[in-house]
Amino acid sequence: MRLLGAILAGGQSRRFGSDKAEALFEGQALLDHVAEALRPQVAELVVSGKQWPGLETVTDLPEAGLGPLGGLAGALDHAWRQDFDAVLSSGCDIIGLPTSLYALLGTGPAIAEDMPIVGLWPVSARTALLDWLADPQNRSVYRFADHINARRVALDASLRNINRPEDLP
Repeated sequence: MRLLGAILAGGQSRRFGSDKAEALFEGQALLDHVAEALRPQVAELVVSGKQWPGLETVTDLPEAGLGPLGGLAGALDHAWRQDFDAVLSSGCDIIGLPTSLYALLGTGPAIAEDMPIVGLWPVSARTALLDWLADPQNRSVYRFADHINARRVALDASLRNINRPEDLP
């Protein structure tokens, strides 16, 4: 299976007060921690919704400001155009991602049970997601995952979502 890794980084970081992707954890930017975990599992790694040194940027679809699903739609579209089979995704503000995430999620579609933006999405979900996003009420990752019958997988990893500065260990 040819996997695209996608780091979703198009958010406004309102609760954090500054750009979460750049926030330091153990001396390294949060986004770089995510990149380190995903890179060995994928053929290519991109960032959705943000410029980042050394990584290709994909644009949120159908437009910016739609939350994580807009970033995922952009990544799925890029994967479709580049003949990837699936997208392995994470937010830029997740620490504790296992380097065996792909194996743990198994066949897609699948999401981390307690953190749905961490997921494995077949490229075939691209059309369903773009159709889903046409309704302004459809912005929930959990609801979209349920819509496409994604499995919820309990990971043994201790994933942490960093939303506020005090969330950093």
